[in-house]
Amino acid sequence: MSFIGYHASHEQFSPSTLLEYVEQADEHGFEAALASDHFHPWSERQGESGFVWSWLGSALERTSMTFGTVNAPGYRYHPAIIAQAAATLRETYPERFWLAVGSGQLLNEGITGTDWPIKDDRNARLEESARIMRRLWDGEELTHDGQVTVERAKLYSRPETPPPVIGAALSEETARWLGTCEWVDGLITIATPDHEGVENRVEAFREHAPDKSVFLKVQLSYDKDNEAALEGAYDQWRTNCVPGAVTQELRTPEEYDELGESITREEVEANVRVSSDLEDHIEWLERDRALDVDGIYLHNVARSQSRFIEDFGERVLPELT
Repeated sequence: MSFIGYHASHEQFSPSTLLEYVEQADEHGFEAALASDHFHPWSERQGESGFVWSWLGSALERTSMTFGTVNAPGYRYHPAIIAQAAATLRETYPERFWLAVGSGQLLNEGITGTDWPIKDDRNARLEESARIMRRLWDGEELTHDGQVTVERAKLYSRPETPPPVIGAALSEETARWLGTCEWVDGLITIATPDHEGVENRVEAFREHAPDKSVFLKVQLSYDKDNEAALEGAYDQWRTNCVPGAVTQELRTPEEYDELGESITREEVEANVRVSSDLEDHIEWLERDRALDVDGIYLHNVARSQSRFIEDFGERVLPELT
């Protein structure tokens, strides 16, 4: 049976506020949490971007949930440093931390002045970084010369079991590639309101990795009524509805906002599950669970977090668990 988790959006809320929300989510029956790892928000209106690696220790200490974060090793983060950070969290809080990895966005990774490579090259760098992290978690003293350089690195503080590495995919092609990678322990992908493409991504991954875990991140907007839910999604999340290929050329939140002005409310509804009716959300989530996924992380993109946590905890989670 799929567990239901809460998504902590560092682009939308201050780190201190997010600690309050994950505590509230823990109290209301959410079993896990997923946190974003950004240097910039997607929009000036979102207005936040806390450092997730500082925040995770506090969040793990103040709750009983498991936590994961989506990271792009090999650019603003050296993979050896991420391996050390992940190992420390996993050793301090055994079995409660996992790491998702993806090929990244220029919005975050471009701050170091790196030349932004094409997707195939980014995937190659991702795979190399993941292998580096795994070797360090195994206790190896590692020297490596490739797209990333490592010189005689060894992790001395390691957990009993290494953090699971979950591959992030937004396309069927990437999901299929991740399924062939032995360094991947599972897949995380984004669900859509009409489920278009989601089933294909899951099946593409499972063609090569039938026994590995699959997780969904659901982007929804829930508020007191449908109008408030739609306006909340439009205000906070329309920049995330800009077509994916274009976003790899955008470096700042201002550039996202400029393109976001061309996004309509109808396009937002095509990307975000907008409804104030809890029965709608239950029906959507039942369809998600029919994919036989291991976990579903709910991200209410509107700012009405307390209402969402309380109402879903009292009425939605019991229906699903």
